Amino acid sequence: MKPRRILLVYPEVPRETYWSFKYALSFIHKKSAMPPLGLVTVASYIPASYQVRLVDENIERLTAKDLDWADMVFVSAMIVQKNSFERVVARARAAGKTVVAGGPYPSGSREEISGVDHFILGEAEEMIPEFFADLEKGRAREIYRAAEKPDMAAARIPRFELLRMKSYASMSIQYSRGCPFHCEFCDIWKVYGNRPRLKSAPAVIAELSALYKLGWRGAVFMVDDNFIGNKARVKDELLPALISWQKANRHPFRFFTEASINLADDDALLSAMRDAAFNEVFIGIETPSMEGLTETGKTQNLKCDMSAAVKKIQSYGIEVMAGFILGFDSDTQDIAERQIAFIQKTGIARAMVGLLTALPGTELYQRLEREGRLLSASDGNNTSKAASNFVTRMDPEDLRRRFCKVLDTIYDENLKNYFERCNMILDNMSHSEVPPRQIHLAELLMAVRSLARQPFTPYGRQYLKFIIRNLKNPAVFGEAVKFSIVGHHLHTITRQLVQ
Repeated sequence: MKPRRILLVYPEVPRETYWSFKYALSFIHKKSAMPPLGLVTVASYIPASYQVRLVDENIERLTAKDLDWADMVFVSAMIVQKNSFERVVARARAAGKTVVAGGPYPSGSREEISGVDHFILGEAEEMIPEFFADLEKGRAREIYRAAEKPDMAAARIPRFELLRMKSYASMSIQYSRGCPFHCEFCDIWKVYGNRPRLKSAPAVIAELSALYKLGWRGAVFMVDDNFIGNKARVKDELLPALISWQKANRHPFRFFTEASINLADDDALLSAMRDAAFNEVFIGIETPSMEGLTETGKTQNLKCDMSAAVKKIQSYGIEVMAGFILGFDSDTQDIAERQIAFIQKTGIARAMVGLLTALPGTELYQRLEREGRLLSASDGNNTSKAASNFVTRMDPEDLRRRFCKVLDTIYDENLKNYFERCNMILDNMSHSEVPPRQIHLAELLMAVRSLARQPFTPYGRQYLKFIIRNLKNPAVFGEAVKFSIVGHHLHTITRQLVQ
């Protein structure tokens, strides 16, 4: 009997990390920051004759009843989910189910994985129909890998209806794949290419409309590797369509995304992103060291005054979240102080600081392998590690001390430095013509929970000063509460890490 019931399983992501926002989610009664977009995209390519269910272990338990229902289990995972991926595969195998695996971790580390019957490696859109055609004929292969990268213009609308939306803090959609840059430590351009592939503006609007019809209101993450990889089409096609749709629907969504720092070069682009209600962007700053940027091939950051670029983006009411890295070969003894100074000066409230990690498939991994410096495989989590996975030029203990010093300063015991950065952002927002934000009951309850809990924390005095200061400006008070609960998460994780 051919499988007719497919269970999609997304393994648990480690919760004790900066990226999980675990301790902030409790204030808004959410279980996960964002949904498994890859799996609901995969679901849209499964033939209609199959019944499909989704279990996201980040919001619910995978039960024996779930496995009993299924004929086949599809599992997707990133490297950071390696351990939970292995547990899901083992349980599915023990239950006698056919296991199909895909996603970043299986695609990059297939040789080390056991218990999987079929691998769909790389970008799966064009391989899934082929897999099911072979399955129907009783000749499904062990490995499917696309010979070419799929055309994003032909992408289907993800099956958002499979999600338990109320459990997530945000929804996700994707506009493009690929990045035009060549950073040594990054695997994005190696996997998805240097030539960004894009959906059409009407296709993106169709996905937003699908979310809207399902009742979603609030944050939407544009998960692109680099949202402005093709600036012209973003500015001329997508953003005008987003602005029009948002106005027609009374601005139900706020967008956040990832982009390169050359976003600051284009005032028209920034203005359009603001008008479309982009209020956050993640940028890879990495290091204030020109030597470090040169070493890792971060040429886009070398072409500008990064501090001025960050402030320019903030002036449009767009918060800059940023990634920072310690552990470059060229790092000097004062790297921690330089990182701290840059973060405080620019007002980057959410600074994700990590140790340099060599991911499989990157230019960095290949170089270190040639130099005989690799120590272990990466677990994909560079913000909560005690050490890098290679022999660093700086003494490992010195490097860890500097890493902890940065975190212990920017997320200090009383969060004074953090709230100072938040005030800088909010002051910029108050002078920017940001589209009106709808205030929902959930946000009011978030404020009540914040006021009930946070004054009694180790940072309670600084919290109250921050809240009182921004209470005077109703236009940004909702953002101030959001920064407060995010700060609670960052504070909690930092205290665990630096002790």
